[in-house]
Amino acid sequence: MKQYFIIFGFILMLSISSCNIGPKPINYGSDGCHFCSMTIVDKQHAAQFVTKKGKVFKFDAAECMMNHLHEIDETTVSMFLVNDYNAPGELIDATKATYLISKNIPSPMGEYLTAFEIKETAEKSQTDNEGELFTWEELSNRFKIKTGK
Repeated sequence: MKQYFIIFGFILMLSISSCNIGPKPINYGSDGCHFCSMTIVDKQHAAQFVTKKGKVFKFDAAECMMNHLHEIDETTVSMFLVNDYNAPGELIDATKATYLISKNIPSPMGEYLTAFEIKETAEKSQTDNEGELFTWEELSNRFKIKTGK
């Protein structure tokens, strides 16, 4: 009987831990982009979103995530994340990031889209590399996505 309680406890702990809604680490060099199927290797441009049910979708570039949003109901998404260009591999809140589209900073899918956590850093990069700055809302409009906000 004691073994059944141990097994039940283990299954309960496993099910509770598997319900965490949050980002998952990107395994660079092995995870594939959900949109274009390319292997995710660029730590400065990767992105992901997490649904309200906890499912994680990983992308090799922010533009792949933006393009994939045409195929889903965005209200099912709990969080949008992008890599900060100046902190490779570090995911930040995509809805609060500042974006730069500059022909002088290539991104994996050729949209030249780069995210920055700090607006002033994006502005400095714009000064150094030219291009145009966007907020999340402006970027959503550019990609013609209904944000639901």
